[in-house]
Amino acid sequence: MKKDPVCGMVVDEKTAIKRTIGGRDYYFCSHSCAETFEAPEKEMRRMKRRVTVALSGAVAIGIIRLAVFLGLAAGAVTIQWVPLPQLPFLTYGVLMFILTTPVIFVGGWSFHHGAYDALKHKQFNMDVLISMGTLTAYFYSVVVVFFPKALPVEESYTYFEVAAVIIAFVIMGKYMEEIIKKKSLAAVRKLMDMRPPMARVVRDGKEVEIPADDVQVGEIIIVKPGEGIPVDGVVVGGHSSVDEKIVTGESIPVEKKAGDEVIGSTINKLGVLKFKATKVGSEMTIMQIARMVEDAQASGAKIQRIADKVASYFVPIVIAVALVSTFIWILLGSPFSALWAFVGVLIIACPCALGIATPAALLAGVGKGAENGILIRSGEFVEQAPKLTTVIFDKTGTLTKGEPSFTNVVGVGFLEREVLKFAAIAEKGSEHPLAEAIVKEAKKKKIAIPDYDSFKAIPGHGVRAVYKRKVILLGNRKLMSKSKIWIGELESKIAALEEQGKTVMIVAVGKKAVGIVAVADTLKEHSAEAVAKLKEMGVEVYMLTGDNERTARAIAKQVGIENVLAEVLPGEKAAVVKKLQKEGKVVAMVGDGINDAPALAQSNLGIAIGSGSDVAKETGGIILIKDDPRDVVAGIKISKKVMGKIKQNLFWAFIYNAVAVPLAALALLTPIIAAIAMAMSSLSVVLNSALLKRMKIKI
Repeated sequence: MKKDPVCGMVVDEKTAIKRTIGGRDYYFCSHSCAETFEAPEKEMRRMKRRVTVALSGAVAIGIIRLAVFLGLAAGAVTIQWVPLPQLPFLTYGVLMFILTTPVIFVGGWSFHHGAYDALKHKQFNMDVLISMGTLTAYFYSVVVVFFPKALPVEESYTYFEVAAVIIAFVIMGKYMEEIIKKKSLAAVRKLMDMRPPMARVVRDGKEVEIPADDVQVGEIIIVKPGEGIPVDGVVVGGHSSVDEKIVTGESIPVEKKAGDEVIGSTINKLGVLKFKATKVGSEMTIMQIARMVEDAQASGAKIQRIADKVASYFVPIVIAVALVSTFIWILLGSPFSALWAFVGVLIIACPCALGIATPAALLAGVGKGAENGILIRSGEFVEQAPKLTTVIFDKTGTLTKGEPSFTNVVGVGFLEREVLKFAAIAEKGSEHPLAEAIVKEAKKKKIAIPDYDSFKAIPGHGVRAVYKRKVILLGNRKLMSKSKIWIGELESKIAALEEQGKTVMIVAVGKKAVGIVAVADTLKEHSAEAVAKLKEMGVEVYMLTGDNERTARAIAKQVGIENVLAEVLPGEKAAVVKKLQKEGKVVAMVGDGINDAPALAQSNLGIAIGSGSDVAKETGGIILIKDDPRDVVAGIKISKKVMGKIKQNLFWAFIYNAVAVPLAALALLTPIIAAIAMAMSSLSVVLNSALLKRMKIKI
């Protein structure tokens, strides 16, 4: 049995409607649910076809246009170095018409349809401007080629290529935006796919395996070492450590015993756990995180672009100017000037410069960022950089390395190398991350680690190993107390290390405590420098973590962060961001884990660490490839520069229109001069954006 991912209805695999999407099988109760789920995939395929048609036509038109310019083709189209059939009717104008028509009506269909919808609701946006300008250039050219006598004067120049290039360029930008949206949807699906597909439940006194989707609240589930936990629940039996990094972001496994909560999709590391299911299906923590990512991204997608805002005022003004100037010239008895004024105004107002103002600057900025290991995904995120007031860092994997590292060894009556050797012997066979850190340090110091004679893990306490008839104990205070080993001499040193946020383990040989070893998730090399640079920029810095208050404060003190938010549950991180936003702050969130994804999506600017989870990277607006906290500063600086260029480009594009449109209305600009002026405006935007490549990023 399966659940319909759209309506949640339980369906039989044999009778359900099956669809394979992204390499995974999905089952639906009806065709309408299947079509709803497939809609993004189908729309992407349709858009890809439109982009292919538009780009192919634009490239072909460009090649032929270049050939004509170089004198390789003229009249009845004949390119000297390419044998073509001599067809007397195939003039340059006819060929341009044949190549441009699919570009306008197939490639540009979404713009024309969008313009129709906007006008139907008495609105004006970029679609109206694009559709109006390209259709004017296209139909005017059609008249020139096929109905020249309908014009008041003889005209031979056409504007097919102008219309085709505008459609091709703008739809390519739209396609890139849709790819980003699709990746965001894939990120949410990845969250859902992390759940184990099967669960081992106790029914009628027997252990049976069933699909995880079929688990009911209250059922008892058994999870063995190395297996994933299928649903949320409360432990009722057994003892183990659980790797919760996938959800909480914390690198050190959490000990679980009766009464403790477990989270679906986390990994059971050591012992067998028996727990009662408390949250299943859509109520699970991992599903709630996925839902929060979707909700935050949906709200972020509603931000209206600058160009659309201006277009809502600009379009009606352009149309009014074109109609009024045409009417006035007709009253003055000059139909020729009326035609030039109407066509000239609409062509010169066609948003080529306006349309490329953002993508040209973004493209140059993306290139510059990539050179520095910083990937900028969309202009929507870039526009938030100049407004930032607050940066929130996740602790684990962002400010810290994200995995336990050996930090200290202290000996009492024994050399430090001997204490470390005893600890490594006891932990040699363990797969626990703390054990791996100890063994790795011993190997680094070239300490020989012989095999133990016997080994026993003591859940919640530590380990016991026998080496050459000596009993080695490694663990916490509880283990020493249970074994009646006095640690009074070490207590002050243990407390001091714990105050620094480190995990301390006591080493005892025989019946005597010989020393301690400490392990911690250590800071990345440049974390403190990154925080200092942000403060210099006037940005308020917070640290957010699910870790305990003492450990969080210790880490924050080392990097110079005063604002600490500790013991924050995975589902609460986005709420913290939202709370700060309600206080009027413009927030950037920096994180690497799955649990950070909702906060990254909710923030004004999400910055994902490149070494982190795929979900975090797909949710972030800026991705730091090099895993260097200083790149947070660099990413914000680049984004500010890009936003500055976008504003400059939009300014010059509108200034050009403010000057050129009145001249065209006065019939002082012929349509060909209008087209050239439009091209020069676009060139100025491109050259201005290219200056970003010369920008030097100083951290």
